[in-house]
Amino acid sequence: MTPLVVGNWKMHGALAEASTLARGVVNGARDVSGVELALAPPFTSLPTVAAITRDSAIALAAQNAHWETRGAFTGEVSPEMLRELGCRYVILGHSERRHIFTETDEMVAKKVPAAIAAGLQPILCVGETLDERQADKTDAVVSRQLTSALKGLNKGVIKFVSLAYEPVWAIGTGHNATPQQVEEVHRGVRRVLAQLWDKEHAGVCRILYGGSVKPENAGELAAVPELDGFLVGGASLQADGFLKIARAFR
Repeated sequence: MTPLVVGNWKMHGALAEASTLARGVVNGARDVSGVELALAPPFTSLPTVAAITRDSAIALAAQNAHWETRGAFTGEVSPEMLRELGCRYVILGHSERRHIFTETDEMVAKKVPAAIAAGLQPILCVGETLDERQADKTDAVVSRQLTSALKGLNKGVIKFVSLAYEPVWAIGTGHNATPQQVEEVHRGVRRVLAQLWDKEHAGVCRILYGGSVKPENAGELAAVPELDGFLVGGASLQADGFLKIARAFR
């Protein structure tokens, strides 16, 4: 399947910065082939980035969404609103949402089908903390997060879901998981998917890795079996660095 590389800008990028960065990615991506690119700017920059990427092959992604269509949810954004802005993807269950803003498995589980119903393709994030890894609970945590979010979906929509393994201890720390650690978890993710549906449908989900991905380690990580792309944080704030990571899949 075609690898997916997503740039998660997090809370970076006022309009002028977002415009410059998006134009840099669009211009530099003209010689990038065999990989799908997506940019996830802050909510306020979505219209600006949408206008810049509209005639390119680069997709627009949102960093979060609520599960309701409308209502008294101050500060939230619905999946329909994001789709209206031109988003194709939406990141759900990111570790920063889970651990800083206390999103629960149950909340994430409501967001996934809501996003799909609105025509968005979820990028569902899962991953363990350092304490959980040291306690040998990685498989249990990742399995719980996957099962909670996906168990209600039917086989027909699983092709619209991408997964992102993001070990919490590797996000923004400069300490990425080793290729062996990534391979072990990604194989475990594929096993859980096969248990939820079957091997055929388990094989259609892209499994991305996120956690201090940078140009220097992208090559060895891209070679990992069962790895189908990256969810890139800090390194996506420089167009050249982000595109170097995308080229790791050549």
